[in-house]
Amino acid sequence: MTTLSQSSCEACRIGAPTVTQDEANELMTQIPEWSLVEVEGIKQLHRVYKFKNFMAAMNFANELAEISEAEGHHPGILVEWGKATVSWWSHSIKGLHRNDFVMAAKTDELFAK
Repeated sequence: MTTLSQSSCEACRIGAPTVTQDEANELMTQIPEWSLVEVEGIKQLHRVYKFKNFMAAMNFANELAEISEAEGHHPGILVEWGKATVSWWSHSIKGLHRNDFVMAAKTDELFAK
């Protein structure tokens, strides 16, 4: 079985199915530091990463932007002093797709470097 962080995003179009609750529960086991949240009725993955200062958080956000652009899937990122908050969801389907879990795993892998 390929780990999430080694997977690539697949094309996700309007009308693509969101993950089921059972699928989300299974995928969450591979990204245990993430939370499932609902924002304005849209399910999202959410995690706060801690850093030693603002520039370290900003560098992380910039590296994540590069990875996101390469995958064609883009998160919400809030950078503050000593932390970066990352949210993943699929805008086109207004919910969670497997791609969001893949990108959450890739985000964790980036943080671990």
